[in-house]
Amino acid sequence: MPRVWLPRALEESRARGFLSPQDLEGQIAHSRGFYLVWESLRGEPPERMLDLGSGGGLPGLVLADHWRCTTVLLDSMRRRGSFLREVCEWEGAPAGVSVVVARAEDVARLTGLEGAFNLVTARSFAPPAVTAECAVRFMPVGGLAIVSDPPGGGDPARWPQDGLTRLGLRGTRHEAGGFSFRVLEKTLETEPGFPRRSGVPGRRPLW
Repeated sequence: MPRVWLPRALEESRARGFLSPQDLEGQIAHSRGFYLVWESLRGEPPERMLDLGSGGGLPGLVLADHWRCTTVLLDSMRRRGSFLREVCEWEGAPAGVSVVVARAEDVARLTGLEGAFNLVTARSFAPPAVTAECAVRFMPVGGLAIVSDPPGGGDPARWPQDGLTRLGLRGTRHEAGGFSFRVLEKTLETEPGFPRRSGVPGRRPLW
C-alpha cells in the first residue's frame, strides 16, 4: 500500500503557509537530494538525525518517512512546532519522530541532544556561518551536516575552510538530483564556547 501520510502532511503544511506555494513535487525532490548525498557517502540510514529549522517539514518529514530512523525536528517557532507535532501523530507517520521548539543555541548542550546525531540537516536555516556554528555541537566526531546550497554551489567564499576549521569541520561540495549541497564533516571535538549564546552567531558571524 503506498504511503499517503507524507503527501497529506506536506499539502497541509503548504495550506497553512509553512511551505512555498511552488510545485510541491519539486520541493520534495530537493529534500530527496539530502538522502541521496548521505547514502552516497555512508550507505546505511543514519541512526539519529536532527533537522535544523524544520519549519514546514522539509527536508525533515521527507527524510523521516524515507529512513524511519530516530529523528528530531527542531524549530524556534511555536506555531510551526505545533503543526509538526500534529502531523507526526497522524496515521501512517513514522515512529520515533519528536519535535523540539527552541533555538539551536539554547539546546545544543542538553543531555540527549549534544553529540547525539550522526546526521544534521538544514534547508533554509540561516547563512552558512550561523548554520555551521549551530549544527556542530549536535554532532559527534565523524558526524555529518548536510546543508542546502544555491544552484551550482554558489560563491565558494560561503564556506571558507579556515572558518570551518575553527569549528572542527571540513566542508565539501556535492550534487544530487540536480541540486547542490555542502557536506560538513566533524573532525574534531567542539570547543566549549560554540555555539555562542542565543542570537550571537547571527549578530557576529564567524566569517
